[in-house]
Amino acid sequence: MSKKRKKTVIVFTDGACSGNPGPGGWAALLQWNSKEKKITGGESHTTNNRMEMRAVIEALNAINQPCHVKIHSDSALIVNAFKQGWIDAWLKRGWKKANKKPVENKDLWEEMLTAMQPHDVEWIKVKGHSDNERNNRVDALAVEASKRFQ
Repeated sequence: MSKKRKKTVIVFTDGACSGNPGPGGWAALLQWNSKEKKITGGESHTTNNRMEMRAVIEALNAINQPCHVKIHSDSALIVNAFKQGWIDAWLKRGWKKANKKPVENKDLWEEMLTAMQPHDVEWIKVKGHSDNERNNRVDALAVEASKRFQ
């Protein structure tokens, strides 16, 4: 019996904050086949890291079936948490960092882990504010979204 191959969804995410903390916005661009979906949102009092994380969570939650998801992010924190195994270490230590201090934004890390569960997630670090057209698009969308919360 052949195993059905999961669809691949390409995702670009970004977060923006005017002040840290301050009004913030997030954006995600989801692409599969020739289709594209943009989603945005924000909060009136938040941080840049929280908006980066919210973008990933909302992108994953917008996918309505288990997929191979290639998440492109310019957030070293998010990408490294998964690619370098930080998240596993935090879980083993009861959401404590190596310095024994609590992991910031535990609520969003837990929400992200839940949103990831149905999917095979691949993390791809992109350089922010460079020549990556799709990353620049989500950056502009996140900044635009943050202005709605000022």
